[in-house]
Amino acid sequence: MYKQAKKPVRPQAETIKLIKEVFITLENIFLNDQYMDKAIEKTMRKNKRWGVKDRAFVAEATYNIVRNWRLLCTVNDIREGEKTINWWHLYFTSLLLFEKPIPEISQAKVFNRDKTLNKLEKYWKIRKLRESYPDWLDNLCQQEIGARWEKLSASLNKPARMILRANSLKIKPEELQQSLQEVNIETTLIDWSPEALELTYSRNVFRTEEFAAGLFEVQDSASQMVSEFLGVKSGMRVVDACAGTGGKTLHIAALMKNKGRIIALDNKEFKLQELRKRSARAGINIIEARAIDSTKVIKRLYDTADRVLLDVPCSGTGILRRNPDSKWKLTEEEVVRVREQQRDLLQRYSPITKVGGKMLYATCSILPSEGEEQVKWFLENNADWSFIGEKRYWTDLLGCDSFYMALLERKK
Repeated sequence: MYKQAKKPVRPQAETIKLIKEVFITLENIFLNDQYMDKAIEKTMRKNKRWGVKDRAFVAEATYNIVRNWRLLCTVNDIREGEKTINWWHLYFTSLLLFEKPIPEISQAKVFNRDKTLNKLEKYWKIRKLRESYPDWLDNLCQQEIGARWEKLSASLNKPARMILRANSLKIKPEELQQSLQEVNIETTLIDWSPEALELTYSRNVFRTEEFAAGLFEVQDSASQMVSEFLGVKSGMRVVDACAGTGGKTLHIAALMKNKGRIIALDNKEFKLQELRKRSARAGINIIEARAIDSTKVIKRLYDTADRVLLDVPCSGTGILRRNPDSKWKLTEEEVVRVREQQRDLLQRYSPITKVGGKMLYATCSILPSEGEEQVKWFLENNADWSFIGEKRYWTDLLGCDSFYMALLERKK
């Protein structure tokens, strides 16, 4: 499993500084309870003079350790909740895990490489340690998913690909691919997701003229299929009931050819502000963003929409590749809470759909208890609704985020 790494080159002082910044970031994530994306962003803001390679080094090292946190801690005898951590030994262990050379520095002199390799070999045989999942989550996924969990657990513990969605209002995927190639950004088209392009190598696409011109958004390929499955047409009235910053809202608008009306709802105004900015960049003018500040906002929309997208809050177990710290921040109690919230949202938001209209229930969870079982419960308790179809996208099969979606029709 582990190869002999090439003899390391003695790192420069700047490299050691970068490693220490990784430790500070990890402390913020695991000891100060910050979300990983915020902790990394904080580190980057503090070091504005860093170049692309420095930023990539810190981000990659942080992600590698967070993804494999339980395995690395187990190998180094670090107990759950422990505040005193030998970050250097944790870092050296992660280098061994990824077959990278250990730098010849004073901190490495007391690190037992052979002993660590033996422990890595030992614990590699245990899935929940190898893939770094807490006991309760590993057990829950095994219980709900069965044999599929073996491969899925591994695929969810790998780096996520960067996927773009071509803005069909302005450009075709093939044209975007050519335009990006001219600035040395290589992509491949994804045949099962019509407007998706995958970056061959990770690049900062947000600094490109193409992004500034609204030619694309960053959006996972399976996430793009949610809007596709909704089946919208030009001129429709659509409500995106849990819009957030509007990734799917923008896609729906493009599928509608910017004709009709979309009402985007969320209970956080700052997310809707970001949606408005993105809409302007994309050249979209049919979206009205409304903050949910009372129950009246929802009730006023009852019986008005041809289509409703209900992309509900969930455990996020389908996007652990992007948010690996969620494995350690998510709790059993939180999963129970989101299930109850999902049912509440289904009951309260479904009346927005007019008779003959359709609602799409979607979630980025791998758990049937947040997907298929919720839809079954809703249909059993709402006789005026019928089931049209459902889809599952699995990370281990397609390399995308794991999504569940079900299309329902209001009959009366």
